[in-house]
Amino acid sequence: MDSTADLRLLLASRHPLIVAEMDDEVRFMDILRRAAATSSLPVWTWSATQGLRRDGMTQQVGTNDARIALAFIAQIKDAGVFVMNDLRPFLSDNQVVRLIKEIAQLNLPGQTIVLTAPSSEVPPELHGLALPWALEPPDRAEVEIEVRRTIADLTARKFTVELEDKDVDGLVEAVRGLTLPEAERLILRAALADGKLDVVDVAEVREAKAELLENDGVLELIPADAGSLEGVGGMDNLKAWLATRGRGFEPAAKRFGLDPPRGVLLTGVPGCGKSLVAKTLARAWSLPLVLLDPGSIYGSYVGESEARLRSALNTVEAMAPAVLWLDEIEKGFAAGSGAGDSGVSQRVLGAFLHWMQERPPGVFLVATSNDVERLPPELLRRGRFDEIFFVDLPTGVEREAIFRVHLSKRKRDPAVFDLAALGLASDGFSGAEIEGAIVGAMYRAFAAGTEVATSTILEELAATTPLSRTRAEDVAAIRAWARGRATPATTPDPP
Repeated sequence: MDSTADLRLLLASRHPLIVAEMDDEVRFMDILRRAAATSSLPVWTWSATQGLRRDGMTQQVGTNDARIALAFIAQIKDAGVFVMNDLRPFLSDNQVVRLIKEIAQLNLPGQTIVLTAPSSEVPPELHGLALPWALEPPDRAEVEIEVRRTIADLTARKFTVELEDKDVDGLVEAVRGLTLPEAERLILRAALADGKLDVVDVAEVREAKAELLENDGVLELIPADAGSLEGVGGMDNLKAWLATRGRGFEPAAKRFGLDPPRGVLLTGVPGCGKSLVAKTLARAWSLPLVLLDPGSIYGSYVGESEARLRSALNTVEAMAPAVLWLDEIEKGFAAGSGAGDSGVSQRVLGAFLHWMQERPPGVFLVATSNDVERLPPELLRRGRFDEIFFVDLPTGVEREAIFRVHLSKRKRDPAVFDLAALGLASDGFSGAEIEGAIVGAMYRAFAAGTEVATSTILEELAATTPLSRTRAEDVAAIRAWARGRATPATTPDPP
């Protein structure tokens, strides 16, 4: 349900007290006024600077003092919507809280008090009366209207605008997930930098949005990886599955009756390419990649963690279609956590599970885990993810492919190396350990003033003890869990 329809329903249902969580006051007031107009309800607004005013009246009706303004509202018996902007600092005043409670308890027909704030937390005295409500991020249609309005404004101001229709679409996608004022500011900043707006600015706006997301501390927009899924060594089963499911984002898939794919959980031995798959997947599907760090969700204040998670997920939904990557998901949603945190972990987990179940199509979730046994069973239930893949240590064929990829990446011709010998000598090595051996061999060669060769890499491999030997019991436990529970990411070597 869109925000206008939702507010219209709440006002018609005679909710006496609504706490509106939002970060775009201008857009919120526009939506609220439209919702109130459908029920012919007058709108009153109060702020600490402007006092209490009724829409359509030029003079101040009330006072800048919140207590006096609420006392004035308590005397009004007619229907109306009373918006108290940024009242949170005044909620430490017992008289203010009591006045709000008494007005709400009167529950006069057609009267609703709306408290606006960056979060929906209220004093305990208002629990049970206050209805939390969050302003949904602008959808694509709203964003496109704002982008085209900003472009028209730049054109009227004699800026050079060199954008084709596809570039405008790219600019819309570049600012999705931001508030409308933020989107406008980024576009204007890009145009003001050189006096024009062109396709180069689309990439600059996208990078600027990444900085805004990173400031939130929960989300990070990851630059598209330069590689491709085919450049990932091995994992043929996983890559084939992703190639098939990726077509679900095509317009023809919807006409065929398919929804976009929902997500995949990648678990397995550390260092075997799970994170690399997430990065290259987004590029292969031409979608933005957003990293959500589960550990950064948790805050120190009551309700802060749930609010941070909800805000982050709303932002990702607004960017859809997109790939949401949760790296080492067990860090934020481990089983048994929450015993000493007053249930915060369980509430965050519950909120995340609800989102996984009810989220709209278009957000593909890639979760990676090195210790899947720490995850709660309800997170692994069938239907949460489209599939669970187990990424094991690379096979002999895969190890040769990994050597080929990393040697090429470092401007070396794989054909001059004995890949079969390297693949055999690296039995039990992860992809990350193979890359480390190549880097170590290159340092040896550089220090000796020679070129890296097969023999140099073999020496480095011989000097390295892989994780599969130092933590053999852990690797065996991971494999035992995956047997019968997860789909192998790769086809085993023939016997």
